[in-house]
Amino acid sequence: MKIKQVEELVGITSKNIRFYESQGLLTPERADNGYREYHQDNIEVLKKIKLLRKIGISVEDIKSVLNDNVTLENCLEKYLDVLEKQKSNLTNMYNLTEEIINQKCELNNLKTDEWLEKMENMEKEGINFVNISKIDIHMKKKMGAIIGGAVMIVFMLFLIGMFLWGNSVDPIPLGLLIVLVAIPVVIIVCIIGVLIGRIREIDGGEEDEAAKY
Repeated sequence: MKIKQVEELVGITSKNIRFYESQGLLTPERADNGYREYHQDNIEVLKKIKLLRKIGISVEDIKSVLNDNVTLENCLEKYLDVLEKQKSNLTNMYNLTEEIINQKCELNNLKTDEWLEKMENMEKEGINFVNISKIDIHMKKKMGAIIGGAVMIVFMLFLIGMFLWGNSVDPIPLGLLIVLVAIPVVIIVCIIGVLIGRIREIDGGEEDEAAKY
């Protein structure tokens, strides 16, 4: 079975499948032509990876389970501790937000220094708030992808305009004109498709985020 078939069957992108291979979670066979060949046991492993990743288990911990370095039970118990910590963080953030609301604060009289100092003291006690730098990085990645795609689309539209203008000045056979215009149109469609996929990838966390776990 080829990687595209596996992607459709399991619901994991080819890019992520290759990432899991690079991390040692999956070892498909190689055919004589060098292409990867996936079998039913690989499919089952990918399904297990998908399940564990969906509930938040790290790639590193999944690898340990697959290699029999730790049991699944021990892995899940360890993850419960992580969830308990996250639950505590959310509770504290909820309480702090509620406290600000109860102060009847408006933006113009919000005591930012006082609240930030309180948050910093809470962070020293081990409470984690939202990582704004991570959000900013995601926004920069999305803007970079959008700007890059927009520049290419504008360039392709410019080429189409040049072809049409040139044809109005010095007409060429209709078939040739259609081909010349169709090429940048196809490229524009491909750019839009890639751009949508890239934005979804960024919103989904990407491979590099998975590698941090």
